[in-house]
Amino acid sequence: NHHRACDDAEVTAKIFCKMTEKLAGESIYTVRQMSESMAEKTDPHKLRPYHIILLVKNPTGLKNLYKIVSNGYLKYYYRHPRIPKTELVDLREGLVIGSACIEGELASAVLDGKAWDELLSIAEFYDYLEIQPICNNEFLIGSKGLTHDALIEINKTIVRIGETLGKPVVATCDAHYLEDYDGISRSVLLRGMGMKDGDRDSHLFFRTTDEMLDEFSYLGEEKAREVVIENTNKIADLIGTDIRPFPNGTYTPKMEGAEEELMDICYTTAKSIYGDPLPDIVEKRLKKELDSIISHGFAVLYMIARKLVKYSESQGYLVGSRGSVGSSFVASMAGISEVNPLPPHYVCPKCRHSDFSNEEGAGSGFDLPPKNCPVCGARYNSDGHDIPFETFLGFFGDKSPDIDLNFSGEVQGKVHKYTEELFGKENVFRAGTIGTLAEKTAYGFVAGYFDDKGIKVNKAEINRIVSKCVGVKRTTGQHPGGIVVVPKEYEIYDFCPVQHPADDASSEIITTHFTFNDMHDLLLKLDELGHDIPTKYKYIEMFSHTSVLDVPVGDPEVYKLFNSTEPLGIKPEDIMGIQVGTLGIPENGTDFVIPVLVEAKPKTFADLLQIMGLTHGTDVWSGNAQVLIKEGICELKSVVGTRDSIMLRLIQYGLDNKDAFDIMEKVRKNKKGDPLPDWMIDKMHEHNVDEWYIESLKKIKYMFPRAHAAAYVMMGFRVAYYKVHYPLAFYSVYFTVRADKFDIEQCYGGADAVLERIQAIKNKDKTDNIDDEQMVILEIVYEMNLRGIELLPVDIYKSKATRFVIEDGRIRPPFNAIAGLGANAAQCIEQGASGGRYLSREDFAARTKANSSIMEKLERLGCLDELPSSNQVSMF
Repeated sequence: NHHRACDDAEVTAKIFCKMTEKLAGESIYTVRQMSESMAEKTDPHKLRPYHIILLVKNPTGLKNLYKIVSNGYLKYYYRHPRIPKTELVDLREGLVIGSACIEGELASAVLDGKAWDELLSIAEFYDYLEIQPICNNEFLIGSKGLTHDALIEINKTIVRIGETLGKPVVATCDAHYLEDYDGISRSVLLRGMGMKDGDRDSHLFFRTTDEMLDEFSYLGEEKAREVVIENTNKIADLIGTDIRPFPNGTYTPKMEGAEEELMDICYTTAKSIYGDPLPDIVEKRLKKELDSIISHGFAVLYMIARKLVKYSESQGYLVGSRGSVGSSFVASMAGISEVNPLPPHYVCPKCRHSDFSNEEGAGSGFDLPPKNCPVCGARYNSDGHDIPFETFLGFFGDKSPDIDLNFSGEVQGKVHKYTEELFGKENVFRAGTIGTLAEKTAYGFVAGYFDDKGIKVNKAEINRIVSKCVGVKRTTGQHPGGIVVVPKEYEIYDFCPVQHPADDASSEIITTHFTFNDMHDLLLKLDELGHDIPTKYKYIEMFSHTSVLDVPVGDPEVYKLFNSTEPLGIKPEDIMGIQVGTLGIPENGTDFVIPVLVEAKPKTFADLLQIMGLTHGTDVWSGNAQVLIKEGICELKSVVGTRDSIMLRLIQYGLDNKDAFDIMEKVRKNKKGDPLPDWMIDKMHEHNVDEWYIESLKKIKYMFPRAHAAAYVMMGFRVAYYKVHYPLAFYSVYFTVRADKFDIEQCYGGADAVLERIQAIKNKDKTDNIDDEQMVILEIVYEMNLRGIELLPVDIYKSKATRFVIEDGRIRPPFNAIAGLGANAAQCIEQGASGGRYLSREDFAARTKANSSIMEKLERLGCLDELPSSNQVSMF
């Protein structure tokens, strides 16, 4: 109540300003009617913009506000989102419009000495008029001969205008921060972002009622109370109590018959694998999931995901799943995920007999020993990774599902277009993101601010200011694959404004103005992510004439690769001491994962699941599982590796399912490292959970889902299979996917020459990521050379534009493997060869459109040696 009366209207504006980033105060700009400017043949961008305040009264006003913000970004953006007054008139229903600060149209006109009648005409447009503390505008003193008294007179003039027109005049403080001493943080930010006059507004803090009454005492006690208290509350009372940034509920696109179709697909697939009737364990899991999915309205999400997967497959590209979607057996049966979450089991591909006994205690179905079906004698298939459904949709199955799918970068754009075809382009938007100020950058801003001013400040004050600046919005962007879908019966403005990413008016992409994290569970978000693995699969099948789906998971030579270099036919001392053969294997070839493999010594698929969890979690391996394994307290299979294993393990100890789930949820997203609640510790002690296990849980800040780990291991195992058994295909594909990062000159010369370049990079001071990328590629080239595989030279007739190709047991690089030669230029060179032999260098340049820079690169590599210059060509 102490603050209540002073600034209610503006507080409301600032709440919306916070939610939409650019809605109130300094951030909405209006310009004179476009009709006026066109009549004068003036560039509308050159029209002076004015600040304006827009407050929302009701849902209609909120939708209109979102339209105004969207149009400001999409149609009229020029340095700031702006809106022509004519359009504001058309969309003002449900809004309260205030005249804003000294940068507003009315205050500016008073400042410029406009005639009284013109001032009245301008003021007529607004629902209320604003006046602000004199110190807000002290930067004007001295400008145009202005004095402190002149600023007071501006406010008094606005008060008289309000009295003349019968419009409420409201005293606001244009608050941009709570306390006066926080003003320096805003000054630092504005200066850091390139605004030279960042210090001019130095007192935009939130004042109390008494402070505001003092500020406007020159109006007399009665008038001061009217503008500070009475009129502020009048404006605040216009605002509906039910206004919220977006509506309650979940708004999912409708798909006729989705529930029945999903059930039919799942049962048909399940019966084709497990027989009819289904085994009890399969029937129960399928029914439990379908009941939950359908009752909560999620069937349409599954069917949409299935359509996207099938579309990609129709284009010739497999799709990878990620996240916890593989926890859902329905996702597996619907063809969305290849991860089977059932317990480890055998199933006969011929008679469909199954065996879920798992007498061997395998952690994954892929670790079950080979066995023949006792019914028909056929060799059993084995599958199942024992993943609870609760990990995906929550304990009660009511959590909105995130179905994250990895599409090849070569087809990702087509998938996005297909989504627009499914739902209509007007209903499909990219999910927006917000880039915030990082701590390191904030330190730079603060240090630069005080350096410019020649002021010495103690470290505590610098840290205080930095803490105020970190996390402030710097720019906007787009989610790498997040697509937001609005049901056809709604408009996007029913939920949020839209804009171009990074305010780039030339971009064709339209994103949500809010980040999707703010709208989670409101609209459907499809994660159509780009990934190189589906691309690798495509090329590796093409080069090897095999199917990646036929890779035998369980190949003993492949398992050896995760423990030694033996399957490659080379020794660790030959390859810079690297003790495993996983260079180039997705998620297993990095400097962080390789030492974990060496220490943990995985031997089974379940072990590799643990490795994925340990290396993708936070505080799961280092100082935790690593120590437990090293000290012999437990084995790799026993440590806490993935989030799902917590729930399953605690249930084995005897804890109630819900308690086990709650403990898992607390541990897996305990980002701040808060102590586990006492009741959780007590529950675990009651059931004699090992103390080392409890202590391990206490240290963890984030955990990887087992389904994601399973998808990664399957992906890695398949690629590893080709590295062992089809090395030419493996290396050709690995390099093709990274061709644009290649520097072929660095990779020529054989093993000794490449090793020399690796050592040179290691001896350099690392200043950027280029050396890191080059190092990885050179290490793979070196390993390939040690295995007896050579790189052929780039050839103007035989090389492809962007693909490494296999040629007589060697590998021919493409044109874009030449540093600095882009894909378009590479395509032109490949196409040029289709016209037959080149007559000369000049003929080559003309047919391939190669500029002098490209010609120099090709000359340096010897690619043009056989081509004469035109003055050397003889006529016959």
